[in-house]
Amino acid sequence: MKKTKILAIIGSTRKNSSNYKILKFISENIKPEFEVNIFEDLADIPHFNPDLDTENPPEKVEFFRNKITEADGVIICTPEYVFGLPGSLKNTLEWCVSTTIFSDKKTGLITASASGEMAHQQLLLIMKTIGAKFDENKQLLIQGIRGKINEEGKVIDQETEIALQ
Repeated sequence: MKKTKILAIIGSTRKNSSNYKILKFISENIKPEFEVNIFEDLADIPHFNPDLDTENPPEKVEFFRNKITEADGVIICTPEYVFGLPGSLKNTLEWCVSTTIFSDKKTGLITASASGEMAHQQLLLIMKTIGAKFDENKQLLIQGIRGKINEEGKVIDQETEIALQ
């Protein structure tokens, strides 16, 4: 049986972040018909430059775009920094604006932060703009994440665990 490929993108560049732990939890608890590949390399994507967004974009951008194209679906899990999306995630998504790689791509959106409301709204707007396919059932705002997941990555808040499943 062919597995459904999911690309999971971490919006944080911090090693072992809460967002990484959430995606790790999902990858370990997802149904066996899904295969999750966690993309941890946002920091390696060069700064967006429209002059370089040509038929031959930078190698790391091409690699990232190919990962999205090869996936049957995408999950983005991000924190909120200074009432907005982390710059590295926004930068990476900007490299996708001139493409159709997210057009009708099934996408799950998770914002997990102290508050996260502003970043979540920005993420929804950006993903809608680039054509990702998601609805209310495929998005989740987890506020106060540090009190809901422990250092080992175990979700310790039952309501959050149920929502992630």
